[in-house]
Amino acid sequence: MLCKMTSKNQLTLPKEVLRHCQDQSYFDARWESGRIVLEPVVIRPLESPQLAAIRDKVDRLGIGEADLAGIVAEARRAYGS
Repeated sequence: MLCKMTSKNQLTLPKEVLRHCQDQSYFDARWESGRIVLEPVVIRPLESPQLAAIRDKVDRLGIGEADLAGIVAEARRAYGS
């Protein structure tokens, strides 16, 4: 099936191909033996007991997104970076 690359380096894939990937949003793209290969990838959020503990502590301390710039600046001053 014919595909066209736009001036912004975007490819339009035929409906017949995409019909097989209806639930996919992300693909791994690579060059392999003179061919472009697209492989569906499932993106899962990173979760671990350590990360959950950090998120709980941040919530308990009441640290919000607005506080982060000040915290980072303070850490850089303290550690000289």
